[in-house]
Amino acid sequence: MRTTRASFSFTHTTVQILMIDIGKLRRETPGVAHRVHLNNAGAALMPTPVLDAVKTHLDREAMIGGYEAAEETRDQHTAVYDSVARLIGASRDEIALAENATIAWQMAFYAQPFAAGDRILTARAEYAANYVAFLHVARQTGAVIDIIPDDENGVLDPAALEEMIDERVRLIAITWVPTNGGLINPAAEVGRIARKYGIPYLLDACQAVGQMAVNVEDLGCDMLSATGRKFLRAPRGTGFLYVRRKILGKLHPPLIDHFGAPWVALDRYDLRPDARRFETWENNYAAHYGLGAAVDYALNVGIDGIEQRCRMLGSQLRADLSEIPGVDVYDLGPDPAAIVTFSVAGREADDVKAHMAGLGINVSRSNPSSTLLDATARNLPTLVRASPHYYNTEEELQKLVEACRSLVAA
Repeated sequence: MRTTRASFSFTHTTVQILMIDIGKLRRETPGVAHRVHLNNAGAALMPTPVLDAVKTHLDREAMIGGYEAAEETRDQHTAVYDSVARLIGASRDEIALAENATIAWQMAFYAQPFAAGDRILTARAEYAANYVAFLHVARQTGAVIDIIPDDENGVLDPAALEEMIDERVRLIAITWVPTNGGLINPAAEVGRIARKYGIPYLLDACQAVGQMAVNVEDLGCDMLSATGRKFLRAPRGTGFLYVRRKILGKLHPPLIDHFGAPWVALDRYDLRPDARRFETWENNYAAHYGLGAAVDYALNVGIDGIEQRCRMLGSQLRADLSEIPGVDVYDLGPDPAAIVTFSVAGREADDVKAHMAGLGINVSRSNPSSTLLDATARNLPTLVRASPHYYNTEEELQKLVEACRSLVAA
């Protein structure tokens, strides 16, 4: 599958360009001195304020004890919820912190009641971890998984979704930006339909948060899960869950302890009234502070400027790779995100990744099993995945392009 420069619609003339001080951001990102890091869809490079937040708390734990350090920084911990809420346009009581996006997503999904014949509507490019959960529930309850058709651009088709709605639909759960390319599904249009018919809507925003503006009211989602390690530039082992206040009282977490559900009588517990009913008592406070620092850092840089630069870098890389004979680009949609998947003729993805690593360039690989429905439908091989972020430079992109050109010529 070949793509050309004309296939992509991002232009500087359609938006007001917001300036970002790339030099300052790179000075605050130690890792750029050693690598060309184009694996931000895997785990981005943390900026210095994030590292400092984690190290400071770990140092304090070492000096006075873990419990004592947590008590000492109670207000700081509460502020993390405020920061995450501000990032996505929510309220503090609608936010739960989690060890990762998968746990956050699972806590929301497995809180949904399903019975035989209930329908789960999802996208063709759904992530493997989510789809395995669908299969698990379908096996246990007799629920049915139905795939929402795509339009002619390979993007989820809202009109087709609306035609699928009936009284048996219990949940709409989609991935906004899939792991295997720059496709952006119309999450807000899905939310409009879900609201219209009163159907719970779970949005996996793992690859969107941190590179795109996110507002849960505009999206119309009832639940949203995200990770810290990707475009948010937070530590690994961090994530969060948003649950709309209106439905919080209707959801019982699939797993509870005495933090999310205090033991109030010998024969009774009471669930917390806020989203922290989906949390447990033990937490990695240092990682939480790193997440909070990463969110504040992104907000200070400016999400709109981040999104513009990510789209620009992704579009440039996609177009430049497409001009190399022997390199095929596989991204779908009219205006893709900053995830670029490609193949090099005669080279396995693992070999390309290893070659780039030898040149100091970090890329990743996208295995068909991560999005099996989409990979099967498009007969996708294992792909090379490059994911630039706002702190990357155009010169870094050209290093990858030239390395690919050399591989083709070799």
